[in-house]
Amino acid sequence: MREVAEGRMREDNRGGHYYGVCAVGGVLSAGTTHLVITPLDVLKVNMQVNPIKYNSIYSCFTTLLREQGPSAFWRGWSTKFFGYGAQGGCRFGLYEYFKRVYSDILVGSNRSSIFFLSSASAEAFANVALCPFEAVKIRVQAQPNFAKGLVDGFPKVYASEGLLGFYRGLLPLWGRNLPFSMVMFSTFEHSVDFLYRNVIRRRKEKCSKVQQLGVTCLAGYAAGSVGSFISNPADNIVASINNKKADSLMLAIRNIGLANLFTRSLPIRIILVGPVVTLQWLFYDTIKILSGLPTSGEVSADPVRESTKE
Repeated sequence: MREVAEGRMREDNRGGHYYGVCAVGGVLSAGTTHLVITPLDVLKVNMQVNPIKYNSIYSCFTTLLREQGPSAFWRGWSTKFFGYGAQGGCRFGLYEYFKRVYSDILVGSNRSSIFFLSSASAEAFANVALCPFEAVKIRVQAQPNFAKGLVDGFPKVYASEGLLGFYRGLLPLWGRNLPFSMVMFSTFEHSVDFLYRNVIRRRKEKCSKVQQLGVTCLAGYAAGSVGSFISNPADNIVASINNKKADSLMLAIRNIGLANLFTRSLPIRIILVGPVVTLQWLFYDTIKILSGLPTSGEVSADPVRESTKE
């Protein structure tokens, strides 16, 4: 019990250095993982925007390859790297900060409510940072003649639509990413807690770094898989609005159809999101370990004490 209390004291003493490392870790982990899966993202966006022409992953791949060549699959790579890097820095760094803030304010509250509030608060800021990049990315990927990438895409959006063009998709982006982030962080935290208490049955501090990162990967995959289904409807709406397939939220829902909101592009999103979120947590916690910080996730009780009670 003493070691658990000491761990709590170390958490209470977290300062600017800790949150700075978390933010940098978020930038690097999110930016690099999203950069790597750019080809899959290109397929997803085109299937969402042109579902009749691209009615399967295979047809989308072969058609793009035939009509636009291999370079088509890397369209929007710079917007993904910088945009999702900015989002990752806010998402992970601010989540840790808000978790501390809400834990101090809501003493004795259910931990799930702390996870939900912290992730939602962090994601609200993260999406403001991401939205301009997302607006350019979707246009670049789905409209071959719009722009080549970030450098020429930003001026074109601003010249034609002003600042509103960058934030036209902010509400559906919040609708996609707020539920995803809330479910993702909560699932991750509870998965870490479950694995240490019921599977490993040892305190995190007593496990090797490899074991700790193994727990991170398992919890990360569970978090990404659950979150991808929850956020799929809003992901389709974001793609539709940013490509001017609809001028409003309700029109986008009507055009896509209620059933298609949940099913369109869902297989490729599951293929994308599960491994990507796993890699993000792996890179993020690796950076924390290299910086001398503990891996992510809380353990609600002492696994050793619990096992001796049994």
